[in-house]
Amino acid sequence: MKKQLNYNYAFLFYDVGEKRVQKVFKVCKKYLSHYQKSVFRGEMTPSKFISLRNDLKKVINKEEDFVCIIKLMNDSVFGEEVLGNGGKETGEDLMI
Repeated sequence: MKKQLNYNYAFLFYDVGEKRVQKVFKVCKKYLSHYQKSVFRGEMTPSKFISLRNDLKKVINKEEDFVCIIKLMNDSVFGEEVLGNGGKETGEDLMI
């Protein structure tokens, strides 16, 4: 039996139809921190992953929309480099 991995950090980004942008944004904001435009990130629990996925499935059109969730074991397993931000805040800093 394959061991289930416990992911507890995620990046989420999306490209959805104009009619659904606000709904998808609200769902994502409920579970993750808004990082930049259609990008979110933050800590997650297995139950929050399930709820997030279910809530997104209710508002997206699977034929037209794109939502990607990158799941990580924790927030210390990646490096981040930001080049430019158009003079806008990009969310909170990660502590690595």
